[in-house]
Amino acid sequence: MKTRTLTLWILTLTLGGNGLFMLFLPETWYHTLPTVASTGPFNPHFVRDIGCAYIVCAGAIAWLALNRAGGRAAAFTAGIFLLMHALVHLWDAAVGRASLEHLAQDFIGVLLVPALVLWIARPRRPREGVAHV
Repeated sequence: MKTRTLTLWILTLTLGGNGLFMLFLPETWYHTLPTVASTGPFNPHFVRDIGCAYIVCAGAIAWLALNRAGGRAAAFTAGIFLLMHALVHLWDAAVGRASLEHLAQDFIGVLLVPALVLWIARPRRPREGVAHV
């Protein structure tokens, strides 16, 4: 299995697992992640809503991993949602609503993941004589 495909499946399982955790055990999810409680009071409806978004992102990334038609566009769109989520975290840190320590704890799951998804799913120009999916 190529590194790219393995990375896509790891992202799929991680984002999908997180989304399912949020959807089915929202309060446990809220209290498990150390930085979440500092963002505001527990709201099960909100946690489940965002869990649904993570599940959709996982599906889009899986679509790319399976090399299905439209997979690159679907995964890129998922990457845009993840990037916007990361930008909210960066903004909160910039205006003092979140500490730099909070941001550092979120680095891999919130900041690095969208960069990775967008890098893998980025639109590519086909090389002459080589077909791309």
